Amino acid sequence: MTGVRDGATGVDALDAAFAETVRRTGASIGALYLLAPDERHLVLDVLAGAPAEVAAPWARIPVNAPAPVAEALREERIVWIGSHEEMARSYPRTAAVLPYPLAMAAAPVTGVRRWGALLLMWPAGRPPYMTQRERGHITASCGRLARLLEESAAGGTFPGPGELPRVLAAQTAVGAASPALAAADFIERLPGGSCALDLEGRFTYLSSGACELLGRDSGRLLGTLPWQSLRWLDDPGVEDGYRAAVISREPVVFTARRPPDSWLDFHLYPDASGISVRIVPSGAPYPPAPAFRRSARTAVPARAGRLYQLTHLAAALTEVVGVRDVIDLVADQIMPAFDAQGLVLSMVDAGRLRITGYRGYAPETIERLNGLALDTRYTPAGQVLDTGLPAFFSDPEEMGRAYPEAADVSGKQAWAFLPLVVAGRPVGCCILSYDRPHTFPAEDRAVLTSLAGLVAHALDRARLYDTKHDLAHALQQALLPRALPAVPGLRVAARYLPATRGMDIGGDFYDLMPLGATGAAAVIGDVQGHDVAAAALMGQVRTAVRAHAALGTTPDRVLRGANRLLTDLGADLFVSCLYARLDFAARRVALASAGHPPPVLRLPGGETRPLDLPPGPLLGIDPDARFPVTEIPLTPGLMLAFYTDGLIETPGVDLDDSITDLARHVSDADDGDLDALIDTLVAESGARRQRTDDVALLVLRHVVGQGHPGPVT
Repeated sequence: MTGVRDGATGVDALDAAFAETVRRTGASIGALYLLAPDERHLVLDVLAGAPAEVAAPWARIPVNAPAPVAEALREERIVWIGSHEEMARSYPRTAAVLPYPLAMAAAPVTGVRRWGALLLMWPAGRPPYMTQRERGHITASCGRLARLLEESAAGGTFPGPGELPRVLAAQTAVGAASPALAAADFIERLPGGSCALDLEGRFTYLSSGACELLGRDSGRLLGTLPWQSLRWLDDPGVEDGYRAAVISREPVVFTARRPPDSWLDFHLYPDASGISVRIVPSGAPYPPAPAFRRSARTAVPARAGRLYQLTHLAAALTEVVGVRDVIDLVADQIMPAFDAQGLVLSMVDAGRLRITGYRGYAPETIERLNGLALDTRYTPAGQVLDTGLPAFFSDPEEMGRAYPEAADVSGKQAWAFLPLVVAGRPVGCCILSYDRPHTFPAEDRAVLTSLAGLVAHALDRARLYDTKHDLAHALQQALLPRALPAVPGLRVAARYLPATRGMDIGGDFYDLMPLGATGAAAVIGDVQGHDVAAAALMGQVRTAVRAHAALGTTPDRVLRGANRLLTDLGADLFVSCLYARLDFAARRVALASAGHPPPVLRLPGGETRPLDLPPGPLLGIDPDARFPVTEIPLTPGLMLAFYTDGLIETPGVDLDDSITDLARHVSDADDGDLDALIDTLVAESGARRQRTDDVALLVLRHVVGQGHPGPVT
């Protein structure tokens, strides 16, 4: 075990329970992720069945990432992937960096709160489905892990997550073993060569035939990694073959050339304790080749681990949306991948470098660096943007020779300056820095240079998205009422929730208008779409409704006027709308609907039901459409809840059933605080989670002898 931290009792109990879960499920690899203190990331805490290096690309996973572990925690359910094909369909980013035949399950570890998630992996030979008994066992095991974490937290010995995962050693089988000499004799009599690797990839045994074929004696190879002690095996095909064997637990074959012209076939046979390797000259008789076969002859010269890391990070960069997402991804995944302690991400703005995000720097240092001109010679940032070539400085002395002032600005000891350039246009600069001197091997420089190009494109897209989003959001906020007016005799509350996908805008709207001393009008509507066009049309409809309502006309005439406007504009979008006119003197409410869901009516005695309101057609379809008017008594204590379909639409659920459920929630809620009532409706409908549509709510309650309603939130 490596990396054990303080609180050994809690750690030992947790590790024992985790190891037992892996053993009893028959999984070849297990991983326990714990929530980081910020609750935005899952951090790998315990690992079994694989070395930490193999799991490096997944050591830290954002909770909102499209990954099985994150989804299991978010949705609090077991996520099962029975094959790599299923993985590719459901989780393409994960499949890109796990191109092996395997099955996988991820399960939430929850108790009094969310603690993290459990990941289990099996070789592809197991059935591609999970039985109810297996699900029950995994669920029970996760509950046990959660209880141990709760006990550790209560006792002040909470075990993690730490900087490095704890790696549990594989348990060897117990039983009678053949005498060592007989085993050695048996191996020596076999043709070709035999050797053994542990799960870290190091030689633990070599036969004389293996030493002869490899061209080196066992004393120089034992305890070393093949691709480090044998330069001709320093090839991604070799390391990737080892990784495939460790992760898939399936036999693997690859071919490599021993200089000058000897080709050797390597047959890897893995299990939970290590890997047995048979080495034979290429073309010699050997058992049938396994399904997973890689040839090193066509591989490019780079570390397989770095290639997987680059693939993983590249896939992640394709999914970021805004500039803040890019900054978080660079800080949370790229910085740890290259052991950096500092980050400065700048963007080009009006001929200067404006810092948009940083980590590991004092604010006063960032203040000195922010706003430097593109042609600055104060730091290497200007030069790397001018030339488009990255610059690496391994220690302050090297930096000081070229930029004397820059070396003393931050107190850092090593730097990588990466230009962010898109189609020859400078976008910004990414600086990774280190608290101690740090060398940059050619491999790291190549990967960082490649990543800089990916970051540049992601940052450019993100900036464009943020600009569009800010413009659209400002447009919508300008079109929605900042606060509803105070109307004597009414208590009101309203809420607007944008869709969680897309540009966070839409066409839902609401409004409340006083009509003289004894009346008021309320309107709610939904414009088709979730973009700038929908928001703009929403503003036009709301203006038209207000103009016709101010004339004191009946609800049907108000909707007819708005409908004529839309048909005259020739808009391609349609609008649903519900308009209500409240007459306090006559104690009546008149309502008309243009294809909008019916309001929920709650009577003073507590009876609650959807109002039976015959709808007319949507606005913008028929210029001669008529809209039936329905009247109900306006009694003290009567409440009306208006809403848009984003609150009630759920895939696979009948709309009438959803409206009935909403009426039940309105009936059960406390009407003393209308804002709290809206909170309840939003929570019960699930609209606080992922929303594919925006949501608007407007709740009115008639009161007598009370003051004006407060401002809407």
